[in-house]
Amino acid sequence: MDYFWPSLCGLLVAVLVSLLAPDWLAGNKRANDAAAGPRLEAPVGPVSYAAAVRRAAPSVVNVYTTKTVAGTPNPLLEDPFFRRFFDRSPQAHTRQQRSLGSGVIISAAGQILTNAHVIAGAEQILVLLADGRQAVAQLVGVDRETDLAVLSIELDGLQAIPIGDPNRAQVGDAVLAIGNPFGFGQTVTQGIISATGRDLVDLSSLVSFLQTDAAINDGSSGGALIDAYGNLLGINSRKLQSDGGVGLGFAIPADIALKVVRDLVDLGAVVRGWLGVEAQPISAQAASELGLDTAAGMLITGLHPSGPAHRAGLEVGDLILRVNEREVRDPRQLINRIANSAPGARLNVAILRAGQPLTVIAELDARPEPEQPL
Repeated sequence: MDYFWPSLCGLLVAVLVSLLAPDWLAGNKRANDAAAGPRLEAPVGPVSYAAAVRRAAPSVVNVYTTKTVAGTPNPLLEDPFFRRFFDRSPQAHTRQQRSLGSGVIISAAGQILTNAHVIAGAEQILVLLADGRQAVAQLVGVDRETDLAVLSIELDGLQAIPIGDPNRAQVGDAVLAIGNPFGFGQTVTQGIISATGRDLVDLSSLVSFLQTDAAINDGSSGGALIDAYGNLLGINSRKLQSDGGVGLGFAIPADIALKVVRDLVDLGAVVRGWLGVEAQPISAQAASELGLDTAAGMLITGLHPSGPAHRAGLEVGDLILRVNEREVRDPRQLINRIANSAPGARLNVAILRAGQPLTVIAELDARPEPEQPL
């Protein structure tokens, strides 16, 4: 009997703990989960990218070019003493220079996208397909402002690459680069999207590049940057040419590239939209004085007297906040958005004028010359 009551009390405590502990533990877990932030779900992407490669690789080609360049004469033959003995005058001679790159089949009719610098000055362009076939390519057109060129070949059974949406690409997305580095033949490298909307002053003012750490080497230019499902996101353009620039590759977004193709094929040249304004970013202080949360928007500092912006009623001093419901944050972004719109396109331009929000409709003209980007 001496042990009965202590044992009974211990049993009752054990029962109470077993009944209350689950609720206490669950509440404690919920508190910990809330402190840790939203739960990360298991990844839904593919473990292997073999299916993506099988889907896209038949559309990626190797591009080989040849051109005639002036050679350097033997310096000894320029000396009159040696010319007297050899009875030869210095003569300019030529040699064949070969280069390589990559391209992407974007239509079953044989249209191929590549970089303009891949085929610059080429007298003959040879395309080698992934299935081993080859064909001499004809140059359809070149757009040096985006460093893109369109080729054409005549072969049956060509497979056009499936097109993705580069505007939905996010930093951290897995991507694959397919090309012909150093002439080794078709090669696939893997990485992620490192940045989107990357503006590079030394490249094109009309392209906001996709940046990737997927290896892009000599010969990879003009190849495909694809997503994890084999859809084209961009045309690999180049890597950063500087010491320590490993893992810095840049691709021209597919939507910009396809507009270039359409214009070159249909019109023979790329036609870009033009608004006819000069604009500059605003400072954080100016944004605060205007009651804006961030220093977004472009301040109009000049108007072409007969341009679309003037006709639409825009004025010097207006602050452009959005174009077609998309925020505007810097001049290059605005240049790209306007230039990649077709002449005749109607833009909803949201502005702030004297503190009052307004929306005007501007119908774009064709850009008169590259020196007037907006």
